[in-house]
Amino acid sequence: MNLLARREQSFSELTQKLIQRFPDLDVPDVILPALEKLREENLQSDERFVEAYIRYRSSRGHGPLKISMELQQKGIKSAHLQSALYCADYDWEALCLDALERKLGPDPAISLAMKDKMYRFLAQRGFENEQIRPVLKRIFN
Repeated sequence: MNLLARREQSFSELTQKLIQRFPDLDVPDVILPALEKLREENLQSDERFVEAYIRYRSSRGHGPLKISMELQQKGIKSAHLQSALYCADYDWEALCLDALERKLGPDPAISLAMKDKMYRFLAQRGFENEQIRPVLKRIFN
């Protein structure tokens, strides 16, 4: 319960943390039933975790590809993940533009080399080509 009180956690994350904290407990007989009970009581929800994680990481200037990869590493299935990432709540192109504007500052130095550098920056942040190209066109043209 202490782990869930701090922030939302995925089922897989909680399992790993409890195994590390209590290595002498039997996983199938003790840990998994306790976590299933938390899930049944809606105290642990992978859906809530995904929504909170996407909201947090997107506000930090990260794109859907990077967020998706991070969530898969945390044990989230890709079926729910894709629908949560591409719901109407997130305008990835606007978030991409915001990340670029934060990086460039008020007066961007406009050159072809800078445009290539900013493309790589946004791609490393996890934005897709379909989101990067219109943003670069708007800033550098």
